Amino acid sequence: MGEIELPSFFLCPISLDIMKDPVTLSTGITYDRQSIEKWIFSAKSSTCPVSKQALSDSELTPNHTLRRLIQSWCTLNASYGVDRIPTPKPPISKTQIVKLLKDSKSPQFQLKILKRLKSIALENDTNKRCMEAAGAAEYLASLLTNRNENESLEAEEGNRASDAAIRILYHLKLSEASLKSLIAKNAEFISSLMRVMQGGNYESRTYAIMLLRSTMEVAEPIQLIKLKLEFFSELVHVLHDQSAHKASKPAIQLLISVCPWGRNRIKAVEAGAVFALIDMLLETTEKRVCELVLIVLDQLCQCSEGRAELLKHGAGLAVVSKKILRVSQVVSERAVRVLLSVSKFAASNPSVVQEMLQLGVVAKLCLVLQVDCGSKTKEKAREILKLHAKSWKNFSCLPMSLLSSYPS
Repeated sequence: MGEIELPSFFLCPISLDIMKDPVTLSTGITYDRQSIEKWIFSAKSSTCPVSKQALSDSELTPNHTLRRLIQSWCTLNASYGVDRIPTPKPPISKTQIVKLLKDSKSPQFQLKILKRLKSIALENDTNKRCMEAAGAAEYLASLLTNRNENESLEAEEGNRASDAAIRILYHLKLSEASLKSLIAKNAEFISSLMRVMQGGNYESRTYAIMLLRSTMEVAEPIQLIKLKLEFFSELVHVLHDQSAHKASKPAIQLLISVCPWGRNRIKAVEAGAVFALIDMLLETTEKRVCELVLIVLDQLCQCSEGRAELLKHGAGLAVVSKKILRVSQVVSERAVRVLLSVSKFAASNPSVVQEMLQLGVVAKLCLVLQVDCGSKTKEKAREILKLHAKSWKNFSCLPMSLLSSYPS
């Protein structure tokens, strides 16, 4: 049996696979829906892949004529093992979303419609953008803001609704512009996410942390400076909670976003972040987690309170030093930066200088100078060794192979 020749206009210009749901862009070129949605929404491209023209809008118009041609061709070639492609479901419209949002304001339909909205959001990126345009984000945020804390049955229903709302909000993957607009329209949005983070169930707390991370990245500085100690205490609680594994990485990323602002470093230290992060560093072998933890420790050790907490932890200096040259270049660089922050203020504390020698920190820094680990890392290691050369350079426990690299 010979090969079947597939008409070229049945192929998607991006993937060269047979089109299953052909749609046409504003430029007049037809693509398969799945491929062009990935191009526009996941890759965040605003041009036509073939013509390179800027897209006036991201609306995808179904090409019914081409779809019927493809289906007819599949039917004619069924004897060759070609399966007929099914007729795709019509995409959701903005009008349909608006109606669902309106109907969901009735308490008896709310949970059922929220379940439907979640299903719509998870279908494809086009639905997400359609929901965004219809005002779904604002409505879902209002459910979080109005979350009732009472113990009544109505409160329980309200909490279930807000739990569903936060899941949908997360899955919408709102753009930066939409998040900024949401914060501007709903002054209580950030506070409501914090309340869920503190009092919601495990899944909702995880979604709240991930949404807070995205929100803090676009929030105004005044909102970041006003964060309270309770906010940091809850993040530290998540880091300590071994059952909250999925939430720990977003929690660290959230700390990275907020720590550079105002007195947030000190608040994080007061909440116990340094001890929690060192404990994580002792337990984890995951590369990305190590990188994130050391980025935060680097930030926190830029204040005296953070450095004091690091030195107070029995394994602080040792585990930071241990991670150098063992995980990644990012980890090595950040770990050396932490040691530099401690070393700059260690001259008045001889016991710290001695401890760094006994724990093998000095030997590790000498090793850094001998291997290829980045010029910035070498430069900072050299600076640390020079700072305390009088105490370290002639110490007998340093191997000659490492002592030979000691900077003059």
